Amino acid sequence: MFYMLLLPNYVQGQNSSYDHDSLDSFIHDFAMKTMRRTRTGILYNISLPTNYSGIEVSIVRLRTASLWRRGANYSFFDIPPRILPKPFSRRLNIVYQNLGNLSNYYYNVTNHTFVTPVIGFLVYDANTSTENGGILDLSVKNDPILIHFPKISGVEDTNHTTTKCVRFGTNGEVEFSNMTMTNKCIAKDQGHFSIVIPSKPPAPSPSNKRKERSWKWWVIGSGVGIGGLVLLGVSGIVLYRLIRKKRIAKMEKQSEKSEGLGTIWIGQSRMPSATDIRTQPVLENSYVP
Repeated sequence: MFYMLLLPNYVQGQNSSYDHDSLDSFIHDFAMKTMRRTRTGILYNISLPTNYSGIEVSIVRLRTASLWRRGANYSFFDIPPRILPKPFSRRLNIVYQNLGNLSNYYYNVTNHTFVTPVIGFLVYDANTSTENGGILDLSVKNDPILIHFPKISGVEDTNHTTTKCVRFGTNGEVEFSNMTMTNKCIAKDQGHFSIVIPSKPPAPSPSNKRKERSWKWWVIGSGVGIGGLVLLGVSGIVLYRLIRKKRIAKMEKQSEKSEGLGTIWIGQSRMPSATDIRTQPVLENSYVP
């Protein structure tokens, strides 16, 4: 019941990948043809053809009554008791998968990066033939299925705010959920699972860096040039006003030193006339001894 408190609200996503449904069908059919005599409750490892090297497959056959009483703790999955298949079948096969280094070929999540391989399990009806055997649904009502991963790479210290569990359902849906405090994932159904982190934005290429640097210098140069023109214009205006002011002051000073002239009317014209005569006229023969 402790894990029920950790169940998150699932967020729907979108998955784009190769045909993983065909892979599931191939693995199931190959496993059933490879296994001739199986004992109930024994986990068998299946060796796939060489073109599927890197994928690990195992299978176990169980009675439904045993699954109900004891659950199934095989591979990386702990399936709790009190779970029944739908539709009901007396015997079932559980096929476990670890896609290993081929995880990215069959599954991907937009803007996220896998930090674990994709692992999964699917439940099949063991009472039907290989060609007609179908996937069974699981009715999980109490404790959830617990998933622990073989290895988490690329994350030194797991950050629960960015590191997410992701489930790829059998009908194509993608569900995100939070990890537990023990760095495990929980689920209420079968499928494929992994842990992802947000992808880092791609580093700019050297050519983009050069373009960005050239653009910055162009902007700086344009700003300096415009600023210089504005400063030159302001300086010209200030200098013109200073020269004009000095000229006016000089003219005013000269006018203060000059003597005013009177005016007289000659006919209909007004002419300047001095009010005083500095040098008095002297007659040449005015001297009287």
